[in-house]
Amino acid sequence: MTSDTQTDATPAQGPVLVVGGTGKTGRRVVARLRERGVETRAASRSGDTPFDWQDRTTWQTALDGAAALFVVPLDASPSPTPALIEQAVASGVRRIVLLSARGVDTPGYFGPGQDGGGPHGEGEQAVRAAGVPWTILRPGWFAQNFDEGAFLPGVRGGTLALPTGDGRAAFVDADDIADVAVAALTEDGHTGEVYELSGPRALSIPEALEEIAKESGVRAAFVSIDESTFRDGLLSQGVSEVEADLWTGALRPIAASREAVVLDGVRRALGREPRDFTDFVRDAAARGAWG
Repeated sequence: MTSDTQTDATPAQGPVLVVGGTGKTGRRVVARLRERGVETRAASRSGDTPFDWQDRTTWQTALDGAAALFVVPLDASPSPTPALIEQAVASGVRRIVLLSARGVDTPGYFGPGQDGGGPHGEGEQAVRAAGVPWTILRPGWFAQNFDEGAFLPGVRGGTLALPTGDGRAAFVDADDIADVAVAALTEDGHTGEVYELSGPRALSIPEALEEIAKESGVRAAFVSIDESTFRDGLLSQGVSEVEADLWTGALRPIAASREAVVLDGVRRALGREPRDFTDFVRDAAARGAWG
């Protein structure tokens, strides 16, 4: 999908600032850029470039001299992303790639009362209005939630309890997301593009767990629970009410199989098919991700 069509521009020459540079997507983007010989700053509270979303005094030093920006946003409302985008453009950033989320512009995607795009929608609006070349990435649920994210404790513990029923998702590999981000940061042809990213096929949570069991020998049972039970469990673990609501809402598209639709963003951006979930599982098992 091309949105708010712009004239394409030569990729900005100079340092690339990766905000969220130590997370699932950010660290992959940093590694790929550095492999290409691109000067790259990994910005986070623990990165080589100090950056804290909640401490704006850290922003300018990270931005100084940067030519391009990749943003993994803070999932908070109101979003701080618009302020960062404004400051980045004022500091001379000439290309922006934003990590957004699948379903941001789809009414009812995250369930009743969840329309309007939330923090991701606010970030997208700011990027579109920035006045510099931009690209937006909208991935669905990451495959990496099973080996380094929210699903990992359940997989290792033998029981993954989620309010997803028999819903399905075309889990996207974070390596594909990073490849698209790097292409948008370093190549022509991506200005004004909104890339909707998914894997090549949809799986239910039990099917995903079965693939993990076959490759790793680690078997976990799926238990379908209701949303209130799931939310109460998060609260009992010390998760804030805001975060518990965000997680519960984020799982609704899986439960409703809205995440099952296979999208073409990887193919459009890279000219190849996205990585299959089986490939992700095989590589993760080889690294000993599940023990």
